[in-house]
Amino acid sequence: MAVTLHDIADKAGVSIATVSRILNNDVTLSVNEKTRQRVLATAEEFNYTKHKRARNNQVQRVAVVQWYSLTQELDDLYYMAIRMGIERAAQQRGLQTVPIYQNNMEEIPRDVTGIIAIGKFSNSQVQALRLVTSNIVFVDYDSLAAGYDCLVPDFENAVRSVISEFLDEGINDIGMLAGTEKTTDQQIVPDLRRFYFESTLRQQNLYHPEFIFAGNYTSMSGYTAMKKAIETLGNRLPHGIFIANDPMAVGALKAIQEAKINVPHRVALISFNDTAIVKYVYPSMSAVHVATDEMAHAAVDMMVKRLQNPNNDPCKTVVGTHLIKRQTTR
Repeated sequence: MAVTLHDIADKAGVSIATVSRILNNDVTLSVNEKTRQRVLATAEEFNYTKHKRARNNQVQRVAVVQWYSLTQELDDLYYMAIRMGIERAAQQRGLQTVPIYQNNMEEIPRDVTGIIAIGKFSNSQVQALRLVTSNIVFVDYDSLAAGYDCLVPDFENAVRSVISEFLDEGINDIGMLAGTEKTTDQQIVPDLRRFYFESTLRQQNLYHPEFIFAGNYTSMSGYTAMKKAIETLGNRLPHGIFIANDPMAVGALKAIQEAKINVPHRVALISFNDTAIVKYVYPSMSAVHVATDEMAHAAVDMMVKRLQNPNNDPCKTVVGTHLIKRQTTR
C-alpha cells in the first residue's frame, strides 16, 4: 500500500499540512528543527517516494503567486480556496510549490520551472514574472492575448443566469453592487461581471445606471455601498440586487437588515463566488457557485502540460458556474 502524507503526519505527530510544507521545503514555514528532522526521518523510514525524488532534485518547483497579502486572503475565501486547491493538486501531481504573497516578485526563487499566478496582474507585473520563467498559468485573469495559459470563470453565463432568475421571480428593476479592482501596482482591472450585467440589461431595455453602486470587494465597502443605495434611492431601491462577491454581499445584507428591509420579499439578493460565508449568514445567501477546486486542478494540469511542452500555443479554459438558490431569493 502506498504511503500517504497522513501516514507520515500520524507517525511524526504533526498535521498533514506541516508534513507537506516540510517535504516541499517551504521556507515560510515556522517550525523548529527537531520537528523538521522528525518529519524527514519518518518520510525516509516509510520510503516515501515523492520525498526521495525531491531529495534527488528531480522534482519540478512551481511558484504559486497570490496577488493578495496573507491578511487580505483571510478576508476573501475565494482566492484562499483556489490557492489551497492548487497546492493540494500540485502535491498529487508530484510538483513542489513555493508560496509567494502579494506579487513579491523578488521572492520568487530563480530555480522554479513554472509559475501559477492567482488574481489580477498588470502588464508590467506579467513581464516581471516572464523574467523568471515563460511557463506561466494565470488563474482568474485572462492572459491569453498576452500569450499565456489562463483559466477564468464563465462570467457571461453566470451574469445571465442571475438576471434570468430575477426576471423569473417577477423582478424587472435590477441593481448591482459592483467591485473596482486594482493590481498591487495600482492598475485598474475591468470587472467583467459589471460589463455583462450592463450589456445584458441594455439588450432587454432594463438598464438603469442609477441602480449601480461600486465598492472594493470588501465587506465594509458592501455595507457602505448598500447604505448609500438605500439613502439615495429610497422607495426606488431595486427589488433585485446582484452583488459582485461574497464579502460585499455580507456587508450589504447587514446594511439592509439595519434598515429593516425585508429579504427576499422587498429585496432579493444574489452574490457571486459562493464561499462558505454566504451559507451561514441569515438569511443564507443565494449565489453563483464558482468551482474553485476544479479551477485549481485545471491550473495544475495546464502547468504540467506547459512544462512537458513549453513551445505549445497558449490556451484559455473557461470554468463553468451555476446559481445556487437559498433564502435571499424568492
